[in-house]
Amino acid sequence: MNDRTPHIIVVDDEPYMGDFLEKALQKKSYQVTKFTSGLDALDHLVEHEADLMITDYKMPKMNGVELLQQVKTEKPTIDVIIMTAYGTIESAVQALKYGAADYITKPFSVEDIYQIVEHYFQAKEQKRTNLTVRGEDRFGEMVGKSSDMKKIYQTISLVANSSASVFIQGASGTGKELVARAIHYNSDRKDKPFIQVNCAALPEGLMESELFGHEKGSFTGAIRKNIGKFELADGGTLLLDEITEMDVGLQAKLLRAIQEKEFHRVGGAETIKVDVRIIATSNRDLEETIQEGQLREDLYYRLNTIPIRIPPLEERRDDIPLLVDHFIKKFSAENNLTMEGVEEKAMHRLIREPFPGNVRELENRILRATILAQSEVITEDLLFMENSKEQVGKTSLIDLQTPITIEEMERDLILQTLEHYDYNRTKSAHSLGINVRTLRNKLNQYRDEGYINDSFFDK
Repeated sequence: MNDRTPHIIVVDDEPYMGDFLEKALQKKSYQVTKFTSGLDALDHLVEHEADLMITDYKMPKMNGVELLQQVKTEKPTIDVIIMTAYGTIESAVQALKYGAADYITKPFSVEDIYQIVEHYFQAKEQKRTNLTVRGEDRFGEMVGKSSDMKKIYQTISLVANSSASVFIQGASGTGKELVARAIHYNSDRKDKPFIQVNCAALPEGLMESELFGHEKGSFTGAIRKNIGKFELADGGTLLLDEITEMDVGLQAKLLRAIQEKEFHRVGGAETIKVDVRIIATSNRDLEETIQEGQLREDLYYRLNTIPIRIPPLEERRDDIPLLVDHFIKKFSAENNLTMEGVEEKAMHRLIREPFPGNVRELENRILRATILAQSEVITEDLLFMENSKEQVGKTSLIDLQTPITIEEMERDLILQTLEHYDYNRTKSAHSLGINVRTLRNKLNQYRDEGYINDSFFDK
C-alpha cells in the first residue's frame, strides 16, 4: 500500500448498515464512501478511485454478485468483499467464484469487520512485496534456477524501468502473467495500475469498449459511461493477454492507440491521452499466426520490442523440486498445515512427468495433495490420483454407460477437444466445425454455469 489513506466503498440497501460500517472503518482511519444502491456505486466509480468495496449480497435491482462482476469488468484494480446472511454460504461460494476477495457472514461484530479488512490489506501488501523479491532461484512469484529462468530474470531486471513494449511467448501454464507482473512491480510504474485484458474471453463486439471505454448511450445497453482498460492503466502497465485472439480489425485501432498514445471512447469525441506501458502475451506460434492473418505484422513488430520466451516445464525439469517445495510451503501456510515435503519416489515420478499443463498443472497437483494428505509427507498416490470428474467426462463420450444429455455431451466434447489441442482455440474450433466466436461464447456460458472458472481462460 501507499502511504495514502485507503478508500473503501460500502454498499448496502439498509442505511443503518452503511452507517455502522462507515463509523467503524473511519475509527481505523479508512476513508469511507457509502451507497444504498450498486448502480449508484458504479456511477461514482466512473470518476473516482477506491481500494476496496464491501457490499451486501442481497439487494434490489442489482445484487452483490452482479455488482462484483461489474466492478471486476469496469474497475479491475478494486477488490470486493461480500456480506452475506448466515446460512446462505452458497452465495458466498458463488461470489468467490466470480472473483470476490473474501466474504463475511451477518451478523458480525466490529472486531470481525476490522479483522477481515486489515487481513485483506496486509495480504495485499505482502503479495506486492513478494513480487519484488529477487534471488538466484526466484524472481517475484517465479521460481527456478535453470539457465533459461536465469536469463528471464536478467531480462526483467534490464528492461523493467524502460517503457519498451514486451512480448511474452509461452505455452499455457508456463507463467506468462507472472513475468508481466514482475516487470511491472520492479519498474518505476509499480505504484500505478497493473491492468489485465484477456483478449480471448470477450466477444469481438465488446472488446473495443473493454479497451477504450464508451459513452453513455453509444450503443444498446450502454446505460452509463464506461472507462476502458487503456484509460484505467494510465501511468501504469496494460497486459494484453493472448493478443493473438483479438479481432484483426480491432488490432489496427489498438496499434494506432499505442503509437499515438491517444484514443476516443466508443461513441465519444473527446481525445483521451494516456501514458501506458504495453505487455502482450501469446501461447501460440507467432510466425504462424502472422502467416494465417490472425496477427497484424505491424502490430507484432510494435509489441515485440523486448521478446521473452518462457520454456515449458519439460525443458526445465531441474526446477521441479524447487517448485514443489515452493508450492508446499505456500499451500501449507494458506491452509494452516505442517508439511515436510514429498516422498522420494513421488519426486522421481514428478521429475519424469510430461506436464502438458506446465507449472499450473504441477501447482494444482501439489494443492490437491497438500489438502488431502493424511501425514506430513505427500505420497505418490495423492499426486497421481485420478480426477474422477474428468474421468467421467472422458468415458461418457465413449461408452455412454451413464445417462447424459446432449448439452452435457457437447460440453464434454468441446472441453476435451481444447485439451487435445493444448487449449488452442483456433485449432479446436476448426476440429469441432464451428467458428472461434461460437467457441468463445460456449466457454463464457460454461463459466457462467460454474463448469469452468476464470483461470481456464488463461490457458
